[in-house]
This record gives sequence, C-alpha cells and structure tokens, in this order.
Amino acid sequence: MNLVDTSGWIEYLFAGPNALFFSEPIEDTGRLVVPVICLYEVFKKVNAAADEARALQVVAQMKQGQVVDVTEDIALKAALISLRHGLPMADSLIFATAKARGALLWTQDEHFKHLPGVRFRECRTSAFKPSGRTRR
Repeated sequence: MNLVDTSGWIEYLFAGPNALFFSEPIEDTGRLVVPVICLYEVFKKVNAAADEARALQVVAQMKQGQVVDVTEDIALKAALISLRHGLPMADSLIFATAKARGALLWTQDEHFKHLPGVRFRECRTSAFKPSGRTRR
C-alpha cells in the first residue's frame, strides 16, 4: 500500500520537478491510501491556486484510492507520534494513517525524512508557486 502526503499530491498536480516520483503511487489507485487530512489540505491548496471546480475534480481523483477517516486509534497514535518525533498535527495524522494501513509514505516534506516506512525525495522547488495549470 502507498500513501502520498499533501506535498506529493501538490507536486504531482502542478507538474513540479518531482511529479514523476509521485506518479507511480498516485496512479496505482488500487494500492493508494488517502487520509482525509490530505483531502482537506489538497482541496484547500488547489482551490486557492485554481478554483473550487478544479479542487473538486482533484478530490474526485484522490477518492479513487481508499479514503481513510481519522479514527480514535489513529488520533491517539498520531498524538504519540507527534510527541515522539515532534511532528505537527496534520503530519502526525498522515504518518499514523500510513502505519495503521501498512502503507509506504511518499513525501518531499522534510518532517518525514528520517522516519521508518517513508520514501523521501528532496524537494527541488523553493516554494509552492502554482502556475495555474494542473494535471488532469
């Protein structure tokens, strides 16, 4: 199973330099795990960069994978992960979801760089700068 964090989705959708790295797990929808927190973050970023219609299209694409709600178990494990590794709330929820589903976490977010079960790619862009064009 694979889980792509928000940074990977944004990189893929806006055809960033690491888009190809994230294409394999995103396009393998049968093995794709999508935490609801990623739906929230990606919807918000795409809506801000493009518009609500495009953001809803992206959510529909993401929902081709297995959407995972925040359960009590995931929430409590995320809190422990946050304390142990100093991760922000959203990142700890994403990591806890990956662990709960036995998924490899694909990311370019430095917070995850040295954690087990993470496939990290160094970010080759200085900041998120949407071009207005997204992958369809």
